[in-house]
Amino acid sequence: MKLSADLRALQDRLGYEFKNPEYLLRALTHASISSGTRPSNERLEFVGDRVLGLTIAEALFRADRTAAEGQLAPRFNALVRKETCADVARATGVGEALKLGRSEMMSGGRRKEALLGDAMEAVIAAIYLDAGFEVARDTILRLWGDRIALAATHARDAKTALQEWAQARGQQPPRYTELDRSGPDHEPVFIVEAHLDTGETERASARTKRAAEQAAAKALLARMEK
Repeated sequence: MKLSADLRALQDRLGYEFKNPEYLLRALTHASISSGTRPSNERLEFVGDRVLGLTIAEALFRADRTAAEGQLAPRFNALVRKETCADVARATGVGEALKLGRSEMMSGGRRKEALLGDAMEAVIAAIYLDAGFEVARDTILRLWGDRIALAATHARDAKTALQEWAQARGQQPPRYTELDRSGPDHEPVFIVEAHLDTGETERASARTKRAAEQAAAKALLARMEK
């Protein structure tokens, strides 16, 4: 099978050349364009999620030999969640190579967080099936890079940190209010405000409500800690 230019470019960015390119093509085929003869990447996503999970769990276990399970678990969750997979997909240009149906393409599918995250997991599975676990593991470790080393820093998300700050001072947990949602359905922008019992607030905007809440919490915590 001869690969198109976009798939060859993706191979270069992944740092892996497929022996059986059909695996890569399937990993990039979304359900919106799949058919009986061209299956989607959903089954590969299932496998890739497990390969990623084992790789990250082992990497964290080896990176910090004194960390307790309660410390390792949030680091693991931060590294395997859809948002992180989507970030890696964006960094490697997976979105540009996705095979989408017309409706999904028109609604901005190449930029959707969940779709990119699923595709990245499917690509991991494709490498695993094509070359085995060791090659897939090495690829994950290279693509995730400094994210693994910095996992302890990023695992404690801003909303959790702000809640702990408030409770340590006898306050109720912070509240979050969605102030506005604008833009088209496929690319919305949310504005969210974080509130403390004592009246302090900060607001932030982001592409998802969750990200906007995190950004608002981070801004409010930074102001209160000063």
